[in-house]
Amino acid sequence: MTVNEITTLLEELAPLGQAEDFDNVGLLVGNHTADVTGILVTLDTLENVVDEAIDTRCNLIVSFHPIIFSGLQKITGKNYVERVVLKAIRNNISIYSMHTALDNATNGVNAKICEVLGVQNPKILIPKKGMLKKLTTYVPIENAMVLKEALFASGAGHIGNYSHCSFGTEGTGSYRAKTGANPTKGEIGKTHHETELCINMVFSASDEGKILKALFENHPYEEVAYEVLTLDNTNATLGMGMIGSLEKPLMDIDFLHQVKEKMKAEGIRHSKLLHKKIKKVAVLGGSGAFAIGAARAAGADMFITSDIKYHQYYEAEDKLVIADIGHFETEQFTKNLLVDYLKEKLPNFAVRLSESKTNPINYL
Repeated sequence: MTVNEITTLLEELAPLGQAEDFDNVGLLVGNHTADVTGILVTLDTLENVVDEAIDTRCNLIVSFHPIIFSGLQKITGKNYVERVVLKAIRNNISIYSMHTALDNATNGVNAKICEVLGVQNPKILIPKKGMLKKLTTYVPIENAMVLKEALFASGAGHIGNYSHCSFGTEGTGSYRAKTGANPTKGEIGKTHHETELCINMVFSASDEGKILKALFENHPYEEVAYEVLTLDNTNATLGMGMIGSLEKPLMDIDFLHQVKEKMKAEGIRHSKLLHKKIKKVAVLGGSGAFAIGAARAAGADMFITSDIKYHQYYEAEDKLVIADIGHFETEQFTKNLLVDYLKEKLPNFAVRLSESKTNPINYL
């Protein structure tokens, strides 16, 4: 298999188009057409991870965090980023990063945290804006069903747990073909009237390319009349963080001990305990201080994340407990998620879970 074939599978789980604008995701090092001998999955791509890839004959590293985050002006090996890139290039190893594309995914980073902690029926905490669009097009009545099925197959009309969603209104369209045109119906120089169906479908912005491809390939007209609008509606299935419930409420101190054990945390920094039972739990892998207000507004009893600064603990406002369990700790199971996904998609392919230590933080 090629790098492109494998990354296409990964983008079914986490389309790159749903990553945050500041991020650097996708293929960072390598060639899309290169043949892959093995895949090594890691949280961070460091030199020891590249060495592990060499030793295990894996020439594609799938990494959660991007090793290249901002532009490289020189690659001389003067820092850890440049040394990783140089070593990967010298050994023909490709590096692919998913980061916030997987953060925003329905079955991504935060869903895995919920699974580990036993948080049930999780929903997106902060739905991502600008990820829903609407397609409007006009097609002769007799061609409508074929076009609709092609659009559905490409991802249009999928809303939450529903598919094949559309709305149509019948009307009369008109056009006059000019010299040089090749009209499907009507004659050059004469105004043609056609009974058409106006089709409206909502779709995820990350699917726009393949939906328009399906539209052009399956629409009977030479010139396709269509509109694509970005909606203000939020996509409830994509976004940062998740919130759900515990099957059995626990006192805050007892649940913190459980979190420490299940998330393998060396220590937990937290806001004031409220000495009440925890029922609703919000989680956000990585740096999640920006979501404290959202967790509080959603009625969370505890918010589990990392990288909370001193004054941000006050934002708990005695409404919830903020628990900072460590950046690595919140994201550590992400590589297990990716290994399981790839092994399911590629059952006969070499997919390895990296054993290299990449957590830069140590505890005394």
